[in-house]
Amino acid sequence: MTNDNTNYLGLDLGTSGIKVIITNAQGDLVDSASAPLTVSRPQHLFSEQSPADWWNAFNTAMKALAKRPHLAQVKGIGLSGQMHGAVAIDVNDKVIRPAILWNDGRSAEQCIELETLVKESREITGNLMMPGFTAPKLLWMKQHEPENFAKVNKVLLPKDYLRMLMTSKQSGSHRYASDMSDSAGTMWLNTQTRSWDASILKACDLTEAHMPKLFEGSEITGHLDSSLAKQWGMQDNIPIIAGGGDNAAGAVGVGLIKPGQGMLSLGTSGVYFVVADEYSAKPEIAVHSFCHALPKRWHLMSVILSAASCLQWFADTIVEQDLGELMEQLNSFTPEANSPYFLPYLSGERTPHNNPNAQGAFFGLTHSTSKLSMLHAVLEGVSFAFADGVDALHASGTKADEIALIGGGTKSDYWRQMLADVLGLELTYRLGGDVGPALGAARLAQVALEPQRAIEDICAQPELVGTYKPNQQKRQYFDNRRNKYQQLYNNTKNLF
Repeated sequence: MTNDNTNYLGLDLGTSGIKVIITNAQGDLVDSASAPLTVSRPQHLFSEQSPADWWNAFNTAMKALAKRPHLAQVKGIGLSGQMHGAVAIDVNDKVIRPAILWNDGRSAEQCIELETLVKESREITGNLMMPGFTAPKLLWMKQHEPENFAKVNKVLLPKDYLRMLMTSKQSGSHRYASDMSDSAGTMWLNTQTRSWDASILKACDLTEAHMPKLFEGSEITGHLDSSLAKQWGMQDNIPIIAGGGDNAAGAVGVGLIKPGQGMLSLGTSGVYFVVADEYSAKPEIAVHSFCHALPKRWHLMSVILSAASCLQWFADTIVEQDLGELMEQLNSFTPEANSPYFLPYLSGERTPHNNPNAQGAFFGLTHSTSKLSMLHAVLEGVSFAFADGVDALHASGTKADEIALIGGGTKSDYWRQMLADVLGLELTYRLGGDVGPALGAARLAQVALEPQRAIEDICAQPELVGTYKPNQQKRQYFDNRRNKYQQLYNNTKNLF
């Protein structure tokens, strides 16, 4: 019997902010707190964050929760977060340099070098070697910052850096730990066998000793440090669960645990994600093949590097207005016949182009172009990029039976319908879709601590909020415009 006073905490370390939620024994969201983060771009193609900022933001969120009653009843903590980031730690657990993020494009040459050194890398990992992944970042560090590379004792992923700081040093607690789904995005993991691969590590002049211990997403890695528990008003000896990368955890959050279930995630980046019960890979068309956050499950996904971040960029930098207010105005907006186009490649692109040098662009501006027309073009351009990724995954032979929408961008009903029209697919939106990764992390904690309950019970699909069916007339309109959008990229890609 489940204790009604039992709560679970889910942490999601995003790129633009950190979100912490608390769920009760029934899986309902009972409290949440968040804190913003910023990205540093010191050079062209560079994207970095200070891990100290992550910890400060996490503390801010936890202190806010500590003022309210639900945190004291938390019995388990699950972690999720942005994938691929390289956090280099020395022997004293100190951060050696700022973390190199998932949307950093500096290591294209190192990707080519690694695939040359390890001819079987695509078969081992199930993926093309891309600049966003962790392995080429460390090879870049070795070649460009040898004095920093020489200090590396451990390489951690972003959420696992927070795990290290949270975890007590008592016997049985693994402070250097990670889950299979997040680790699959490093390119050091054999995705099929779910184990570190010595050959790709060696190509980066690393060994398994530099890696965290591997766990399935629903396994306990350690326990919360007692001083932090006291500081936050929590119980002592609370288990910390492995968790998952943001996409895998987000999928768990909306109940995507069975083969054929799929989602579109509208976060800083954009993802089309489909669950599988066996390993398969199509690296040649830039489709990702990773482990899921639950045992004996995998997933395939396409990734676009700039999704909701394009909207925030437009609101903050171009028109300097509140994004929420702008999106409200779109509800009564009708696009002009000569609407402009937008290429959403603000951080380069992965699927299907694998081009870190790709850049964003507006095309077709006139004196009559309004800010809402430009905002509509941004939404449309990101939707077209999603469509390219969906087509790539479908070309691999993988197609979802049902597609759920998750991520911060899903708050817009207007955008949900546009995506259905552009993709020509029926989409669903469920309760909690805007906090998917944090919700998935909390659910993974509950799976770990309630082994008597069926995973399907804990990770059920949340209540349906709405279903979005494509409007065939609008679909034809978008099909015509998408054709020109694709021509724009192909005709300009050599100019980037």
